[in-house]
Amino acid sequence: MLGASEQPLCEAYDLAMLDLDGVVYVGGEAVPGAPDHLETVRARGQRLAFITNNASRPPEVVAAHLTELGVQAGADDVVTSAQAAARVLRDRLGEGARVVVLGAEGLLEALKAEGLVPVGVADEAEALVTGYDPDLVWRDLMHGAVLVQDGLWWVASNSDLTIPTPYGVAPGHGVLVDMLRRFTGVEPDIAGKPARPLLDETVRRVGGTRPLMVGDRLDTDIAGAHAAGVDSLLVLTGVSGLGDLAGATPDLRPTYISADLAGLLVTHPKVTVAQGRCSLGGWEAVGGERGVEVTGSGSVDDWWRAVASVCWWWLDTSGAAADVSRLTPPR
Repeated sequence: MLGASEQPLCEAYDLAMLDLDGVVYVGGEAVPGAPDHLETVRARGQRLAFITNNASRPPEVVAAHLTELGVQAGADDVVTSAQAAARVLRDRLGEGARVVVLGAEGLLEALKAEGLVPVGVADEAEALVTGYDPDLVWRDLMHGAVLVQDGLWWVASNSDLTIPTPYGVAPGHGVLVDMLRRFTGVEPDIAGKPARPLLDETVRRVGGTRPLMVGDRLDTDIAGAHAAGVDSLLVLTGVSGLGDLAGATPDLRPTYISADLAGLLVTHPKVTVAQGRCSLGGWEAVGGERGVEVTGSGSVDDWWRAVASVCWWWLDTSGAAADVSRLTPPR
């Protein structure tokens, strides 16, 4: 169930690890209020790290984009799955190891920064690493697949099946990972969320003894927080919605819920459910075989907290996701 915090989250946790798309920005625009919320969070002493599963862009490019959107960020504030993958490779192989790279500039730079030597598919190597690259040559992909099938160690930057683009949601690096997995029968070591290395690398680079993961996706951000053993805040400015929360099993449930990043600046109340009923901040949510019903009025955040808690109670009690089709979240 949901956690509670008597302190604002920006004071209870010394590091906020922020997913980007759906949390800080959506497409080419900042999430409304996000730059101001993050500036206030920083002023109150919480460190910020901007983390991304996209391995194609170097940290400097990501930081420049954030700055253009009004979010203060430097390259040292950004941690990518490419950097996490490079750390996984170096920890096992050591500096100077030769690694076949099937990925874009961000992945190449990350490997060089860790003292690794990027090479091509026709060269001798100790491992192969893959990352998102829209310009990847099919010939190299085929050759790399054969190398993995023949026993070359494979590290994948992430397993995201989709990626947002200006022309819509498109296949992500996870589609390539799935194809190689099925062809080779080999399971790669994955560096990005929901696997643990990216969050561990973030803490190592940015610092912090009590980190909080902030994301909009249950299957990557929140699942990644569970894998790393850290608390999490789900914001509702991205892809996760009511149906996703209703069906969330314990390994996909956030510690806290908020409409947006303002949730970092406030306390979070204790939420209890008794016999399928939750009263919180003026809202009354009731769950059962007929679905979830909500009456009353109050804050948007408390509505989501009450509904999510009742839904999870029903899922744990009945084994089925609650019917939320008749609910309309408040704006």
